[in-house]
Amino acid sequence: MSARYPIVAITGSSGAGTTSVTEIFQHIFRREGIRAQIFEGDSMHRFDRQAMRAEIQRQAELGNPSFSDFGPEANLLKELEETF
Repeated sequence: MSARYPIVAITGSSGAGTTSVTEIFQHIFRREGIRAQIFEGDSMHRFDRQAMRAEIQRQAELGNPSFSDFGPEANLLKELEETF
């Protein structure tokens, strides 16, 4: 990231309005003549929804009740870092 190429991150759980906020930013960027690249963070989840439910169950059986979508074990953080 730099002053010339800033990164704007919009985060939130499913249903929190992140899509709406992203669309608002897209309108602003278009109006201002800014070419923006949109990167969906969902593509960096390690598991799809069905596999995630199974993994949460497996982790609970292993005694890890705190496993979630937001932890490092459930996301491809190295790949995300390499993207930028």
